[in-house]
Amino acid sequence: MPTSWKDSGLRWYWIAALVFMADQLSKLWVLSNFKLGESIQILPIFNFTYVRNYGAAFNFLSDAGGWQRWLFTFIAIGFSLLLSVWLRQQSHKMWRLNLAYTLVIGGALGNLIDRLQHGYVVDFLHLYWNNSHYPAFNIADSAICVGAALIIIDSFITSKNDKKTDGIKE
Repeated sequence: MPTSWKDSGLRWYWIAALVFMADQLSKLWVLSNFKLGESIQILPIFNFTYVRNYGAAFNFLSDAGGWQRWLFTFIAIGFSLLLSVWLRQQSHKMWRLNLAYTLVIGGALGNLIDRLQHGYVVDFLHLYWNNSHYPAFNIADSAICVGAALIIIDSFITSKNDKKTDGIKE
């Protein structure tokens, strides 16, 4: 375990702050410039479309009656605390995992603020192809997905490296 926070993964926390700020500023811009449901085409497959998400990913539990707001609040706080503890326990040199954790933390906190402030998450990035539409998302959602992907990738790379090291020891 690193002896100081400077030697730990906490050194990467600035990325969580950057994701959080970018997410909140983008949502503030959307709330200031769009009416609910308003959409502007950016590319033939991409719009800015202001929607509200009362649930989680893909509007999961969006019609559950309100209790889901507190469930997702608890989950965001719990995961952010857990990942922060893990960041403190690992070396700052573990760049892939530190980056992954801080992306997830920044995204979770960005959506947490929306839930606490509005009761829903502001989504506005809307991808589609012909009549097939991907659910709208935001910068926080993107950071969480990229962070989760990096955690999965790191687990395969670490597992592969461990096997190589184990083979050398034999």
